[in-house]
Amino acid sequence: MEEPNLNYIKDLSGGDKEFEESILIVLKNEFPEECLLFNKYYNNKEYSEAADKVHKIKHKISILGLKKGTELASKFEKDLKNNDTKLYTDFINVLNKIHVYLKVE
Repeated sequence: MEEPNLNYIKDLSGGDKEFEESILIVLKNEFPEECLLFNKYYNNKEYSEAADKVHKIKHKISILGLKKGTELASKFEKDLKNNDTKLYTDFINVLNKIHVYLKVE
């Protein structure tokens, strides 16, 4: 099973620990808020808006090295635009892994 990691961030930083920390701070600040907005739109059946949030979250999934999670998010984003919600549980599982990894609420 795929797990979040910092490999991409470390490659990008070239060993600059300050840069790595700044990226993590951004992730920890933005990720929970984007998830809350996604859930709000999803629960209100505003699937187009939810898809926009999935699009933003997808980039964070990618940064955390989750290739399959990124593919899932891309498919889910497209599906939501067609009011298809079948990938919801799988997407939430990816988000939960990231919440645990980032140690955010």
